[in-house]
Amino acid sequence: MLVGLFWFLLFFGGGIYLAYNRVNLFSSTVAVAAAVFAYTLFGSGHPLWVIFLWLPVAVMIALNFEEFRREKLTKPALAIYRTMLPSMSDTEREALEAGNVWWDGELFSGMPDWERLMSFPAPVLSDEEQAFMDGPCEELCRMIDDWDIAHNRADMPEEVWAFIKKHKFFAMIIPKQYGGLEFSAYANAMVISRLASRSATVSSTVGVPNSLGPAELLLHYGTEEQKQRWLPGLASGDEVPCFALTSPQAGSDAAALIDNGVVCRGTFNGEEIVGIRLNWNKRYITLAPIATVLGLAFKLYDPDHLIGDEDEYGITAALIPTDMPGIEIGRRHYPLTVPFQNGPTSGKDVFVPLDYIIGGKEMAGKGWKMLVELLSVGRAITLPSSAAGGGQAAAWATGAYAQLRKQFGLPIAKFDGVGEALSRVAGYSYVMNAAVSVTSGAIDQGEKPAVPSAILKYHCTELGRKVGNDAMDVHGGKAIMMGPRNYLGRGYMATPIAITVEGANILTRSLIIFGQGAIRCHPFVLRELQAAQNDDEQRGLFEFDQALFSHIGYAISNLARSFFLALTHAKFSKVPLNTPTSRYYQNINRYSAAFALASDFAMLTLGGKLKIKELLSARLGDVLSSMYLASTVLKHFENQGRRSADLPLVEWSVRTLMYEAQEQLHSFLRNFPNRAVAFFLRCFIFPRGRTYSAPSDELSMKVVELITQSGESRDRLCAQAYTTLEAGNPLGQLQEALLLSEQLAPLQKKLRQAFKEGLINSEYVGYQIEEAARAEIITAEEADAMRNFHEKVEHLMGVDDFKPEELFRHPAASKSLAQPAKKAAARKKSPARKKTASKKQAD
Repeated sequence: MLVGLFWFLLFFGGGIYLAYNRVNLFSSTVAVAAAVFAYTLFGSGHPLWVIFLWLPVAVMIALNFEEFRREKLTKPALAIYRTMLPSMSDTEREALEAGNVWWDGELFSGMPDWERLMSFPAPVLSDEEQAFMDGPCEELCRMIDDWDIAHNRADMPEEVWAFIKKHKFFAMIIPKQYGGLEFSAYANAMVISRLASRSATVSSTVGVPNSLGPAELLLHYGTEEQKQRWLPGLASGDEVPCFALTSPQAGSDAAALIDNGVVCRGTFNGEEIVGIRLNWNKRYITLAPIATVLGLAFKLYDPDHLIGDEDEYGITAALIPTDMPGIEIGRRHYPLTVPFQNGPTSGKDVFVPLDYIIGGKEMAGKGWKMLVELLSVGRAITLPSSAAGGGQAAAWATGAYAQLRKQFGLPIAKFDGVGEALSRVAGYSYVMNAAVSVTSGAIDQGEKPAVPSAILKYHCTELGRKVGNDAMDVHGGKAIMMGPRNYLGRGYMATPIAITVEGANILTRSLIIFGQGAIRCHPFVLRELQAAQNDDEQRGLFEFDQALFSHIGYAISNLARSFFLALTHAKFSKVPLNTPTSRYYQNINRYSAAFALASDFAMLTLGGKLKIKELLSARLGDVLSSMYLASTVLKHFENQGRRSADLPLVEWSVRTLMYEAQEQLHSFLRNFPNRAVAFFLRCFIFPRGRTYSAPSDELSMKVVELITQSGESRDRLCAQAYTTLEAGNPLGQLQEALLLSEQLAPLQKKLRQAFKEGLINSEYVGYQIEEAARAEIITAEEADAMRNFHEKVEHLMGVDDFKPEELFRHPAASKSLAQPAKKAAARKKSPARKKTASKKQAD
């Protein structure tokens, strides 16, 4: 019996060990052959059993002869593989090739190298960037009156526009040689977060020129002449940019746009040249109503072959001054009462030179590639940092409000139902902060993380929406009555805007995150795909062979890893650091192997059909996203110096994310169409069932304490929110009241005790103070302190009311909404604009 057990453990345990550690084929062959040889000599099994054991050894030995393997196995496999390849358009291929693979690739491997993630330095602001945050950024926040902007003006005041331009808020990504600030991606994100905590209108206005737009396109693809022509004006604010991609016919399917440009001869500045005659109709374009330079995406045609042999070049990007004949601007959209400048733009028979194409005519047809490459970075900054900034403001305000607002004689933070919402507000804000900080830091180290950018865009904006919902619920009626004292309502109304723009979230989740990641991040799929499409048959066969058998070994390893890690709760999995969060690294290791295994079998059994199985793809994308976000939480905790006080936030965040990964894997298996494969996978992924638990109530209450009490954890969580104490900033006033509440806690307790003992009779605190003062339960000085505190709280709990005529928008706002063209024209007529503007064409 014991001898039999020994041999079983040798073969089974040894096989698991080899696969778990991804020992190469040659070494595995030697190890397995040695074990079988030992059994042949010393074992007591039946001779047929011995022969059976030698069969896999023979197969493994044969596989080590690569030439034999290629001819007998790989060549037929390649022929079958080519019949299974899904169709792929040029736009899909260019999207797949955008950016690079970073930590997402490690998670796809099933065996993440944590040292790689931990080797990235913690992002920090330079002295210059910190000075900007403490100076111009702080001052701009002080100038903002969001109620005035949104309700009275439907635009930012001229002094705010002037301040933004003077201090080069539009030029954070522009190099200093062109007059810009040349800030890091991290600084860009922190500035946007700070502004978003104050006003969605201002953060959107500043964010767009520093994201996908003319400046970024010029920096990466423009000719030096184009850079010298436009970048100084964009840096100074004399030029206001916009970029027009979306049209009524092409929204999420941006590649289907019908806006066009035809290469032809025409007259420009008095001479006949070869140029482009453009016709377009765009909508949802931020800054379009006031833009002086328009970045335009269109399809380029050359029917007369004036620039080459192609009839159609495809999507092309050009920069066009908006004062040219045929261009219509001046109208505005009105996005959910958040009045950042956004509107349609159209052009009819607008004739421009070929050198208006960004990068010159050599870049004709390269517009889509340009756009998706830049989206691989930009989507990780502007919208995610806006959501993070809004989340910080909501966490800061809601934590204080829940402690100050009392019902049934207790702060509402003491009620578990409210506490559940508060824990989500804090936890989701921590996740957003971590994702933005870690990913922007990676960008500053040279990474162009395409898939993480999509993860951040989708999940940060969705988490921002969840935080907004919970914050509104906690505030109740306070948050639904609009007015100058409502500090949540406008941000709540803005959340669907972030959900919608730069790739609708439904599309991003259903198609992009896993759809792009499955090919881009998988260690071998892209190599197999490229080998199968190689025109050199022999070279393609060799490359396919190498990728295929590496892929097979990878799949076998993930079977072993997934099973062993699930069986042992990953307790023996290697972790990079001696840290209080070690178990969470191990949890991610487990789900990384399970995810890699599920992904492989999904692609193997469904092939090209997986592309249209959007719900399955979305669930796998959710698993990848949960692991990525949990990784950033752990890295963020390390970056901030392992503050033990923050551990409840870290644990709540990772537990929530990994529980989501577990449930999405379960849902994926439950809905997988091949039930036999689903059963097989479940045996390796959940051999002990679903064992991971969501955060406990006890842990959630610890998180509640962190945001409802003043302290370093609350400060770190909301570090970028604008919390300066001043008359126009409710976030600063809430903090002041929270601190007073903590200082006056003994007096509040004294009043409660006096009421309980019948020494004072009123249930209303305002009356209790007076009764207690008359009864000399508290001194006159204590009564004054309590009155001052009570008045501040009453003001903060208050809401606005209006005369009927005041509910209608101020006439100035109607004028602003109806006539933005006058403002744009005034800006174009400025001396700086006249100096740099192109001459009007003579047609």
